[in-house]
Amino acid sequence: MEHIEEEVEDKKWYHSPIKWVLAIFLALIIIATVLPNTFVKLDPSPTIIPTIEEVFQGTSSQTNFSINSIQEFYQYVKVDGEIKKVADKITSISCKSNRICNAKALYLFTRDNINYVNDPVKFEFVKEPAYTLEVQSGDCDDHAVLLSSLLRSVGIQTKFVFIPGHVYIQAQLPEALNRYRQGDWVNLDPTCKDCEFGDIPSSLGEKTFI
Repeated sequence: MEHIEEEVEDKKWYHSPIKWVLAIFLALIIIATVLPNTFVKLDPSPTIIPTIEEVFQGTSSQTNFSINSIQEFYQYVKVDGEIKKVADKITSISCKSNRICNAKALYLFTRDNINYVNDPVKFEFVKEPAYTLEVQSGDCDDHAVLLSSLLRSVGIQTKFVFIPGHVYIQAQLPEALNRYRQGDWVNLDPTCKDCEFGDIPSSLGEKTFI
């Protein structure tokens, strides 16, 4: 009889709500531990953004600054040893090996380190990336060319987006979170000093992509 009573007690414990409460509590602990780490892996951010002086000590020999059409913008995008070195330094200081983090670091570097200065009146003046780094200033053309060069130097494809009186770029990052992307592309406008990664000013008008 005593043996039967013990079995009944064991069975009651097995079906007790306490077991399910403990199981749910344990599951919540696991979720709370795993989810933040998973999110960081999906959407990592740079830990620090270096200054220009920390990553660039060169000079520019550019002499031609004029263009006749927007298609000529790509001739100013440079993926050479000097710009590759700058891009590598920025990403190694800011991130571990992750394309999203690298793209964020290069965007924030350009946004935060290059001052906006207009072109001369009635003259379309486009700087090569090394020239922009040397003088630490430029208009939207120069911001776009520099950022495009840096991103391409670490294997991220870019394209220019033109609207009347303005240009910014898009970076091809299909692995980025949906909230950043339009299709496979992420908008990046480093002249917008209040814009975060993936943001553009809401007032921008009709766009031309090249």
